[in-house]
Amino acid sequence: MDAQSRGRAEDIDPADQWVLNPDTGDYELRLSPSPPQSPVPRPRRATPAEAPAPERGGRENREHREDREVPASRRRRAAPDEEPPGRRGRRRPAKKKSRGKRILLWTGGTTAFVVLAAGTAGYLYLQHLNGNIQSVSDDGAGTGGFSKDKAINILLIGTDKRTGDGNEGYGDNGSAGHADTNILLHVSKDRSNATALSIPRDLIVDVPDCPTTQEDGSTKVIPGESEVRFNTSLGQNERTPSCTMRTVTELTGVTPDNFMVADFNAVKTLTSAVGGVEVCLAKDIDDPDSHLNLPAGKHTIEGEEALAFVRTRHSVGFGGDLSRIEIQQQFLSALMRKLKSNDTLTSPSKMVKLAEAGTEALTVDSKLDSITKLKDLGLELGKLNIKNLTFATVPVVDNPAEKVAATVVLKEGPAQQVFDMIKNDVSFTEVKEKEKEEQKKEDAADAARLKGEKSEPGEVRVRVMNGGASDGSAGRELTYLQNEAGVTKSENAGNAPEDLDKTTLEYAPDQADQARALAEILGLSGAALKPGESVTNSQGLPTMTLTLGKDFKGAGVKLDAASGKAPEDVQKSTADKVECAK
Repeated sequence: MDAQSRGRAEDIDPADQWVLNPDTGDYELRLSPSPPQSPVPRPRRATPAEAPAPERGGRENREHREDREVPASRRRRAAPDEEPPGRRGRRRPAKKKSRGKRILLWTGGTTAFVVLAAGTAGYLYLQHLNGNIQSVSDDGAGTGGFSKDKAINILLIGTDKRTGDGNEGYGDNGSAGHADTNILLHVSKDRSNATALSIPRDLIVDVPDCPTTQEDGSTKVIPGESEVRFNTSLGQNERTPSCTMRTVTELTGVTPDNFMVADFNAVKTLTSAVGGVEVCLAKDIDDPDSHLNLPAGKHTIEGEEALAFVRTRHSVGFGGDLSRIEIQQQFLSALMRKLKSNDTLTSPSKMVKLAEAGTEALTVDSKLDSITKLKDLGLELGKLNIKNLTFATVPVVDNPAEKVAATVVLKEGPAQQVFDMIKNDVSFTEVKEKEKEEQKKEDAADAARLKGEKSEPGEVRVRVMNGGASDGSAGRELTYLQNEAGVTKSENAGNAPEDLDKTTLEYAPDQADQARALAEILGLSGAALKPGESVTNSQGLPTMTLTLGKDFKGAGVKLDAASGKAPEDVQKSTADKVECAK
């Protein structure tokens, strides 16, 4: 029986079990009521009749320690002996912590996202709730856990498993629990910004071979599959979250530090714990599949209604999974704002309920199964301002191999650019601190090469060589330049004499205007521009040489992610803005 259950059995509100220690200014968890006159709260024992209260200043009877169901509450300091008359006026009052600091200790990671926020928000209470958290091995698929001095990448997975009261009515109640909702949460190294990148469940991917720890401790390699839906990376063929982790790495080039998994109950319990979240509808919705029936306007939803909201898709947007991703992002932004609000942060009752709900809804990887790690993660995420948290979706297009669109594939150029921005810790939001930092790194000489007049694309003469990129890259880049970028005076010059780590553009001094024009088209940094000599092309005219190095990502992909912006067609929003589902 947990503390919540015990509290109800004794008609005690769980919030009343947090006691203010007047000597320290901290709230402390007291799991059993103390006699009114006792200066030291009596710790809970497995058999109270056999555990008399200790004398003041005495030690607890050690033989009862092994029988405690939960950790004992921290002792309150015994009252000091009364000072002689005349000296009290000179006694210094105990220094109390500010209210703001106490709130920080309570909340830690309330700016984290969904179950992550709830799991870390009440980290003091996790000493009692640690048994609620389930953990699964990451099977070596992650980095080994997040670090305080590096960017953080957490894979958040929402499964379609129908376990729990009332969830059997949502269709496929026999589901093994596939990766239905998937978000790669990237938090920048300086904690100034974050990106929550949604990965569509119907995206066609290659699932790699997945070494998986079995119950007996042995390892079984679950064979990979090519060109399958992303959601099959979990649940299918006994795949665990570590396999979804490997699939994300294979897809994006970003290796997650940790993962967190939540089921249907997470949405219901978390929204109820905070007293509901406010959402906005631009039109009436009546979706019999998700059981959502709401008129246009603003509504405060929780429990079953909140679950119906995040599951609806046929009545919003284009009626597919991508439309549901947008409405889920709007919901998560609303939940973030509610978690961050004073209405939540200053309510002991809500904080206790939030911690209880979050830990019961969570499954984490084995590198996050300790109170200390959850607390540390929460404090790191708590440094983020939600106005700099951007929700975005991997750029995709309908699968061209299907007559009736049911799945999607990557939109190669923009998708790769998004992945590179995350990998290189480039913000999707316009954060001034980040811009200043990037500006300092830019070398003055390199920057000067990019300044000045630029030729028209049709006046640019360049030959393309492969100097370490994948086979066929020069031909694909040439096709892009001629057909999409307007650089018609370009030609394929085959393989370079040697491989290069970085792509370069060599040009003569009188071709600087052409070089700047091509640099803008390809996203070349000033460092990639190499003043030198021109060569003669097949028509006997002077031309520049573009050598594609090992950093080349694909035709049309900006070579320097930090020099560009998020692609125009990437769906994105920030967590501080209220948006209505359309």
